[in-house]
Amino acid sequence: MKIASYLVGGTSTFGAVVDDGVIDLPQRLGGRFGSLRQLLAGNAIDLARAAIAGVKPDRALAAVRLLPVIPDPDKVICAGVNYRAHAEETGRAIPTRPSMFLRMASTLLADGEAMRRPRNSTAFDFEGELAVIIGKQGRMIDASDALGHVAGYCCFVDGSVRDYQKFSVTSGKNFNATGPLGPWMVTADEIADPASLMLTTRLNGTVMQQSGVDRMIHSVPELIAFASEFTTLLPGDVIATGTPEGVGHRRVPPLWMKAGDRLEVEISHIGILRSPIDDEQP
Repeated sequence: MKIASYLVGGTSTFGAVVDDGVIDLPQRLGGRFGSLRQLLAGNAIDLARAAIAGVKPDRALAAVRLLPVIPDPDKVICAGVNYRAHAEETGRAIPTRPSMFLRMASTLLADGEAMRRPRNSTAFDFEGELAVIIGKQGRMIDASDALGHVAGYCCFVDGSVRDYQKFSVTSGKNFNATGPLGPWMVTADEIADPASLMLTTRLNGTVMQQSGVDRMIHSVPELIAFASEFTTLLPGDVIATGTPEGVGHRRVPPLWMKAGDRLEVEISHIGILRSPIDDEQP
């Protein structure tokens, strides 16, 4: 099942994506859950699946304005340097344990919403990633149990301001409007093994990154287990799993995103996250 968060008439809601339409889930579930995050906290994905059986969409997908899959996560945890080939292209040693940093929820964007190149930098880079949406709370989770804590998967762009990142990862990864998350979440029952997925990033139609998720250094279960060592994972939390090789700053000459560009991140069995690029306005 695909579940998206979106706006209808200025009201935030969520629903199941079926073909080219959406089924309003709060309506089908008697108003018990006001957001996708609340649905996950209520362990109600199976209820949602049963509620849409045989139901026609309430409106066309094109008639709603998508939001980030989880508009209000408690935390967004990102893995850095988590593909071997990316570590090699950056000259970094292969990390023996995950290297993780935090993103602010305020940086998140929806599918189709413009990423903003900041006014104070031109070194605006792309990183296409698989994002994991947590569905079950957990602390000190064993890797063998980790996939049982996953609600689903979606696409993510870890937009990076490289000149700031050189001296401060937190600043380089937390500029406004740099983290598209979407277009929807595909529930975990439809993706038995995230390592089987293929990730492709295109800039203006040209493939920049392409890799199997199985080429990660630390797998999805290992990332979940590690994150749960230092924080309690909550339903709706997002774990971005790292980017493969091909990023702009390692090209010769470097390739930076600019206004008018169009970025796409496609992950097999999930879909395509589309992001136009614009300049931040004064």
